[in-house]
Amino acid sequence: MSAAAPAAPGRPPHSAVVVGAGLAGLTAAVELADRGMRVTVLEARDRVGGRTRGIEVAPGRWIDAGAAYLGDRHTELHTLLAACDLKTAPTAMHGASRFALAEDGSRATTDGRFPPLNAVALGDLFEQLDELAAAVRPDAPWLSPNADRLDALTAADWAERQLPHPDARLFFPLFLGEMMAADPAEVSVLHLAFYLRSGGGLRYLNAFEGGAQQDRVAGGAHRLCERLARRLLEAGGVLHTGEPALAVEQSDGEVTVRTPSGSYRAAAAVVAVPPLLADAIEFRPGLPVRRAGSRTGRGCAVKVNLVFPQPVWREHGLSGWSVNAAGPLLSTVDDTPPEGSPGVLTGFVTGAEAHRFAALSPAEQRAAAVDQASRLFPMLPEPVGFHVTDWVNEPWSRGCYAALFGPGDWLALGPTLTVPHGRVHFAGTETSAEFFGLLEGAIRSGRRAAAELLAR
Repeated sequence: MSAAAPAAPGRPPHSAVVVGAGLAGLTAAVELADRGMRVTVLEARDRVGGRTRGIEVAPGRWIDAGAAYLGDRHTELHTLLAACDLKTAPTAMHGASRFALAEDGSRATTDGRFPPLNAVALGDLFEQLDELAAAVRPDAPWLSPNADRLDALTAADWAERQLPHPDARLFFPLFLGEMMAADPAEVSVLHLAFYLRSGGGLRYLNAFEGGAQQDRVAGGAHRLCERLARRLLEAGGVLHTGEPALAVEQSDGEVTVRTPSGSYRAAAAVVAVPPLLADAIEFRPGLPVRRAGSRTGRGCAVKVNLVFPQPVWREHGLSGWSVNAAGPLLSTVDDTPPEGSPGVLTGFVTGAEAHRFAALSPAEQRAAAVDQASRLFPMLPEPVGFHVTDWVNEPWSRGCYAALFGPGDWLALGPTLTVPHGRVHFAGTETSAEFFGLLEGAIRSGRRAAAELLAR
């Protein structure tokens, strides 16, 4: 998508330039355009959507290769979906679950999602995580009690000290991988606690029915960004894809964003890209504090979609849900479109396993994933489709679900994450104190940035 040419030196600047056409950037852009501002959006990819991505698995039937889920507490997302005439579909979780957690690789089948591990040990783990989350200030985690100690400690160090039972130590990295796409050695305890508190608590984040994973966007979450892009253009806005921001300069009461194709002048700008990408932009004058620290990591997620003619696991009383101690697929879920076919089994490769899997050749990835899926669900036929979305190495995301704040990051970066730099404002789910890392957080951050800019 593209319209209009870069602003010539003698022309008046656009009212605002937005860097990034993900959900946060497009939310901000539409908010500004709806209030009469002239808005230009610059996107590095050849598509809109950021960390949402759709894959068409059959004519007119799409699945999510990126961000997907929402719950009833995600009120801004529900409001935006309604405004864009989009519906939701419930996440299918009917049937028994599979677990492959034993050292010998044997499988267990249970009626619910609770793993066949020591219930007392896992209950103690969840209670400790609840206590950590309850002690964190969601609006300013760096001001929480013991923030300096919690931000200096990795989640792996915490687990080594606090989890004496082997079942709790086994499950903890699997839980972090599913919840945050994180390796426990890469995130601080403060970040873990804030993520849980920000998202509504451990039980809400981890739940399908009544929780944060209750529904999906019918037809794929990417459709929301496509609808927002259409609304922007209808409101007179401009959208350029294939134009990464190289520099953001401020002088004489205006902002200039430079790309490989030209320069775009505006009265103000919104930078709505993940912290690691924002740090690759040259800001003049320079930022007082960088957007990412030396320990800020990429969300470690690779999403694997296996497509079958039908969801045959349902015929055997299985939900498609599994949790596995060995990779590459550390968990699986039924992502079959609401129409009931084709059958889609989605595997999540997270944490340290994501880096190992991403380094394999496409043939090796397919062989490893299909072999494991077939051992978990022996009734599976050969897949008719196989899709891998490597978010770890995606150059214009640098990780998914969200950036991982390592030791020291919250104390160093937190106080300035949402503070404007002159006429430059910042958005993105990593800047949201509510529902950090989720679609809801991205929308709230875009609306906050737009409100700040309009308040000028």
